[in-house]
Amino acid sequence: MTATTRKSPTLYKGVVSSKSGDKTLRVVLNYLTKHPKYGKMMKRRTVAHVHDENNEGQLGDTVQICKCRKMSKTKSWRLVSVLGRA
Repeated sequence: MTATTRKSPTLYKGVVSSKSGDKTLRVVLNYLTKHPKYGKMMKRRTVAHVHDENNEGQLGDTVQICKCRKMSKTKSWRLVSVLGRA
């Protein structure tokens, strides 16, 4: 019998931009990417709706999140920890 090991989830760091409703945060994930033709570095962002079970996150906090199963139409991330307070 072989034991299968599950890969640890990829963790992302972002800033809470909105506290929308009970147990839900909006987190902005900023990153840099290269323009496909010209090669210039461009700023991009992704807005993630995050499940916050204990309502720990506040506006402006730096948080660590990871992907999870879909919890609603737009919410498919969960809060791992709060790294820094606003």
